[in-house]
Amino acid sequence: MKKGFLVIIGILCYGCIEPFEATFVDFESALVIEATITNEFKQQQVVLSRTYEFEADGPIAESNASVSVNDSSGNTFQFQDMGNGVYLSQQAFSAQAGTTYELFITTQDGRNYGSNSVPFSLGTSIDGISAERITNDDGVDGMAILVNSFDPTGNSNNYRYEYSETYRVIAPSWFPVALIGDPEPDSGCNVVPVNNDFLERVCYPTDFSNDIILTSTEDLAEDRVSNFMVRFVSRDNYIISHRYSILVRQFVQSNEAFTFYERLNELSSSESLFSQIQPGFLQGNVLSLENQDEKVLGFFDVSTVSEQRIFFNYDDFYPGEPLPPYVESCRPSTPVIANMGGCVLRPLLESGQGVYTGDHEPTSANEGPYLIVSRVCGDCSVLGTSELPDFWVE
Repeated sequence: MKKGFLVIIGILCYGCIEPFEATFVDFESALVIEATITNEFKQQQVVLSRTYEFEADGPIAESNASVSVNDSSGNTFQFQDMGNGVYLSQQAFSAQAGTTYELFITTQDGRNYGSNSVPFSLGTSIDGISAERITNDDGVDGMAILVNSFDPTGNSNNYRYEYSETYRVIAPSWFPVALIGDPEPDSGCNVVPVNNDFLERVCYPTDFSNDIILTSTEDLAEDRVSNFMVRFVSRDNYIISHRYSILVRQFVQSNEAFTFYERLNELSSSESLFSQIQPGFLQGNVLSLENQDEKVLGFFDVSTVSEQRIFFNYDDFYPGEPLPPYVESCRPSTPVIANMGGCVLRPLLESGQGVYTGDHEPTSANEGPYLIVSRVCGDCSVLGTSELPDFWVE
């Protein structure tokens, strides 16, 4: 399938801007590999997908592939397709110091891919993470998440970070009574109050980092990461309104892996790091075993990983100060129960677009007797689960 698109580049020449037209065709669907084997004893993970075009909805999962990792000790670890392009090792294992690893993939159409042999050397762990209120370089007040690490042997040098953040959300317009459509036959536009045991007031959403976060101590006097900022959250971000937790994961990388991620970071303009073939295609360490000209995107890495989690409350750093604005303004409306076009309120409730948050005394025929807010204002499950995470502590 060939698709073309137009790029207009302004060229300044003799005081005039002339358009330069370039048409790009022959979009190529390339295999995308995200694979990092770590020193954690667990089912290791490989993610396979296909590059996609800008107008597509997102990455296309590569299904029904045969995936394995071989080590220099003669072990072979087979991976199982778990769906959505995720492959997990059938048995738990961990990377061992002094051992090299290779990744092999056979796609469902019979194409074979393999990685370079990647050695594993044990690196250092996170010493600690902390939260600090700062004003960043853009003059924004907020919370910095800082990491510290030190390798006295000087052998780690290259660090990559990921994080997942979980936070308590309290729906500001939650109400103990809900309105539903009257279940009686021929009830028309009627709504009736019921106990609100199905809309959630307190929830715990989780978000994951989608940036490449790198630092290196290569040019420093010692192999020390000191107060490196892995996350900044503006004080106006609702996710820190109550209680916030972040889990930071540190990967110690080889020079080759660090260089790949550094270049990928420079080239990538998408939220999905391995989403599209970028200008000046970036070749990793996984290649086609049959066609040296085939483009394969991604990197097979073997890394030391360590992690730490912290919690803090908004009041810890902003005592007595107003909470950040909620994700929506939550200004209530007062829709009429019905008009000449038919039912108004009942479809709004039954579609989940609005929820009841109290009564209202109408002052005109254009107002109804109930205060209605958007779903997210009265039901935080729109944002995330209401189940308390196992790791959560107060």
